Parts: sequence; C-alpha cells; structure tokens
Amino acid sequence: MRLKIKKGDTVEVISGRQKGTRGEVLRVLPKEDRVVVQGVNVRKKHQRQVQSAGRTMNPGIISFEAPVHVSNVMLVCPKCSKPARVGLERETGKSRRVCKNCDAVIDG
Repeated sequence: MRLKIKKGDTVEVISGRQKGTRGEVLRVLPKEDRVVVQGVNVRKKHQRQVQSAGRTMNPGIISFEAPVHVSNVMLVCPKCSKPARVGLERETGKSRRVCKNCDAVIDG
C-alpha cells in the first residue's frame, strides 16, 4: 500500500509515550510501514571503536531516531496546522493529497 506521508512532511505523534510531539519526517520506510521522525523515539546506542576501510568510528554513546509505525503519526496540514486525515484526489494522471479538515491541497 502506498503511504500518504512523505519525506519532509510535518507529522504529530497520536499515540504512545510521546503523544502530541511534532517533528519533520526524515526517512520513510514503505516496506515496513514505518517513518523516522526528527526528535521522536530517540534511542541511545553504545558504540565500540571500529576500523573499516582505513576509517575509524569513534567510540561512545550515540543517539539516533528509531522508526515509528506510520499508524502512530498523523500528517499536520500546513494551512490549518492541525493533524488531519489525508485524502487523494486524482486528475488526469496526477494525484494530490488533500486535507480532510479544510479541503486544502497539501502538495501541488
């Protein structure tokens, strides 16, 4: 199934620990139905020093955003700035996303 959320969109978390948090979509993983959102689901990883191809990765604790399931986020409409369901309008070979709250076109 095609996802209605794209890279660069602003989304709001609608369930879980960080409910109500807004952030920008950094990556979309359509095969797993997941998205990576900036500042949401931040994890820490203990990294060992690794050498590969002549480069050295620095050791320490690194923070990164882990993917969130797409059902736990909702697209924020740029016009009404509220979380909204998204509909698709199809015209001659083109489809565009439409906000269900205010009927504004999300992308031209």
